[in-house]
Amino acid sequence: MIREIVTYPNKILKQKSTKVENFDQELHLLLDDMYETMMAKNGIGLAAIQVAVPINVLIINLPNEDDKQEKEDLIEVINPTILERRGSTLYTEGCLSVPEYYEDVERAEWIKISYYTREGVEIIKECDGLLAIAFQHEMDHLKGELFIEKLSFLKRKKFEKEWKKKIKGKK
Repeated sequence: MIREIVTYPNKILKQKSTKVENFDQELHLLLDDMYETMMAKNGIGLAAIQVAVPINVLIINLPNEDDKQEKEDLIEVINPTILERRGSTLYTEGCLSVPEYYEDVERAEWIKISYYTREGVEIIKECDGLLAIAFQHEMDHLKGELFIEKLSFLKRKKFEKEWKKKIKGKK
C-alpha cells in the first residue's frame, strides 16, 4: 500500500525514532509499504518517519548501471549504527519530504555500518559513493534531522524564503 509522505515543515519529521524491538509481521508490512511508496515517488531512500512511523527503519534502492531500480537490490535497514566514517565528499541531495529542492551537502565519503534485516540478522557493511550518502541521509531522518539543516546560514535562509513562496502558491 502506498502511504502518504510527510513533508516539511511537518513537526513529525523532527521526531526521534525509536529502536525496533519486534521483527514481526507488522514490521514486514511497513517495509513492503515503504518500498511501494518510495518507488511510486521515484525515490532512492525512505525512512519510516517519512511515512509517520517513528521507528529506526529505512530502505535504500539505488539504480543499477542500466539506471533501473531492481527489487533484488533493495536494502532494508533496521536499527542502523555507523561504526566508522572516513573522508568527506559533497553531493547534491534531494528528499521526498522536501520535494523539488536540491542542494549540495557535505557527508562522510566512506562509512562502515551495522544494521539488522527484517528477519533480525545483523549485517556489517562498508559503503562509499552514493550508497554511503544515502545511508547517512536516511539515518539523519531517524534522528529527526533533514538535509536542509546542514546548509549554510545563507543557503538555509534562501531555502526558507523560496519554500514559503512555494507553499503559498499551492494554497
